[in-house]
Amino acid sequence: MSVPLVPHPYWLRDNCPCPECRAPRGGQKLFQIGDLPDGLSAVEATRDAAGLAVRWSDGHRSYYPAGWDAPAGPDGRTEHAERLWEAADFARGLPEADWAAYLADPEERIAVLAAVRRSGFAVLRGVPAVEGQVLRVARSFGYVRETNYGELFDVRVEPDPANLAFTGLAIAPHTDNPYRDPVPTLQLLHCLRNDCAGGDSGLVDGFRAAALLRAEDPAAFDLLARTPVPFRYRDRGTELSAEKPLIGLDPRGAVREVRFNNRSTDTAALSALAPAELDAFYAAYRRFAATTLRPELRLDFRLAPGDCLLFDNTRLLHARTAFEPGTGHRHLQGCYADLDGLSSTLAVLRREAAVLDELEALFEGGGSREYLGEAVTMAAHMLQAAALARAAGAPPALVAAALLHDIGHFRGSGLELMAGTDNRHGESAAARLAPYFPPAVTEPVRLHVAAKRYLCTAEPGYADLLSPASVHTLALQGGPMTPDEAAAFAAHPFGADAVAVRRWDEAAKDLAAATPSFAEFRPLLRELMR
Repeated sequence: MSVPLVPHPYWLRDNCPCPECRAPRGGQKLFQIGDLPDGLSAVEATRDAAGLAVRWSDGHRSYYPAGWDAPAGPDGRTEHAERLWEAADFARGLPEADWAAYLADPEERIAVLAAVRRSGFAVLRGVPAVEGQVLRVARSFGYVRETNYGELFDVRVEPDPANLAFTGLAIAPHTDNPYRDPVPTLQLLHCLRNDCAGGDSGLVDGFRAAALLRAEDPAAFDLLARTPVPFRYRDRGTELSAEKPLIGLDPRGAVREVRFNNRSTDTAALSALAPAELDAFYAAYRRFAATTLRPELRLDFRLAPGDCLLFDNTRLLHARTAFEPGTGHRHLQGCYADLDGLSSTLAVLRREAAVLDELEALFEGGGSREYLGEAVTMAAHMLQAAALARAAGAPPALVAAALLHDIGHFRGSGLELMAGTDNRHGESAAARLAPYFPPAVTEPVRLHVAAKRYLCTAEPGYADLLSPASVHTLALQGGPMTPDEAAAFAAHPFGADAVAVRRWDEAAKDLAAATPSFAEFRPLLRELMR
């Protein structure tokens, strides 16, 4: 069966990526779906390895680069996108990282946040054991979700506790705050002190428990997935309630949430069920409860002062062994956050890493080629320019501009310029960088060719300093500016920066000069990315 060149016309046009249809900065749509005309069709379409070009019946033109319509992966919040586990899977150690390394190294942050998404939890070691630090951890990837417990809460023995968590009793595996809608999706617990006998922490993968229930007793699974269960919490100043199934499914039937807390289930409200329905519900409820208590599912470990546990409160059930306050003290501080903030930060970190990897690959690939007849390669030239900018004490954005100013040559060899065709590499480089870097980087890149033309007019003798290759390309790029053009360039907000890049550009052609690696500039580039 042949595949049509143009898929469904409204779907395709609705996804047009051009600047008339979507805001260049954020990609938000600039039209309403009702603005598209009735009977829309493609009157011309051309597909090649680079992408698909379409002319529409209303005259609009769209271009879709290759790969733009790659299907999205599964919902990152469901069982299908995550690693379901049992305790033995962590026999070699927990997913963990040192706090200082997490703060300093983006790759370490990616590993920690990805572990929370994949396995439901991670532990940060060495977080200063002082009050309030748990908030700093939460704000390193997202936002604190304030509740009736405040921004943060203390988990320690209280004389008149409103919650069993503030006692020394053992706590069975459970979801926190199931009586909220929405429930806090992420919880953090930071250990300040733990020198009592007992009080170890435990985790159970609720998605794994649900998967076992579905495999062993499908009827019980289906019943718990469709029966709303009332949860309730009240104290002197709070009255909270929510009615949700113990096992929450997405529209495709995948497990997306487990909400389980025996202490907060308002079973009295189940009286509306008929006796036979209650029999079935309690049989399923007890079966699931027993599954969550299987020893092989429970991962026990001890938090030491400075350890901070991050876990998905919609997936993992957390627990605690009993402890005797008289044998010492156990003091944790906790807070709530949300997975969307963590997921956003993880996606941005991965996006930045992908962009930097792509740039580094360009330097190692196309950058190794000849640089317009100069003695150095294109990559060595740009790295030397960045090194000169750095040595001159230039601000980070200008160092980045010096580093990236010639990536417009990487679409070809750059030799087309030497052969008599202006490849407008400043403009193409700026356009390539604009989605990721601010104008303080991209404008000097865009203008660095114009800066050569400007200097040839503004500074007598400058043209005599140009290399033979620069002299050759000057004519193709427009030659020296007219006095009016030079005045307009000098008044440009980034004109002076472009001139600085131009000077480093001209100087960075020394075969004997020390050339740094691209890796040295990755941290600087990452800090500048938006």
